[in-house]
Amino acid sequence: MLARRILIGVLALCSLLSSQCTVAFAQQESNEITRKVLSRVEPMYPDFARRMALKGTVKLEAVVATTGKVKVVNIKGGHPLLAQAAARAVSNWKWEASSAETHEVVEVQFSPQ
Repeated sequence: MLARRILIGVLALCSLLSSQCTVAFAQQESNEITRKVLSRVEPMYPDFARRMALKGTVKLEAVVATTGKVKVVNIKGGHPLLAQAAARAVSNWKWEASSAETHEVVEVQFSPQ
C-alpha cells in the first residue's frame, strides 16, 4: 500500500515537473562549447532522485551574455527531476567575455554514487 502511494506521488511529481519545462529529445545540436567556462557550479543531486537511483544526462542550452553571465537556460532533454537541478547549477556558471552573446550547449551527468 505504501509503495503504491509512493509510486503515485512520483508520477504526479514527474508530471508536474515535466509540464513546467520544455523538453525536446529529438533536436540535434552541436555539443561543442564555443567559449571557455571560467567557473562551474556542480548541481545538487536531488534527494528524491538519489533514493530512486536515477541517473543520466541532462542536455541544456545556456544563453550567455557578452560579460560571460548566463542569461537563460533552456532544458533540451533529460529526466525532469534531474533537469531542474542541472539548470539551476548551469545558470550560475561563468564563461569568458566575448564580443557577442552565444548559445552554449552543455551536458550534465548524474549518477547516484
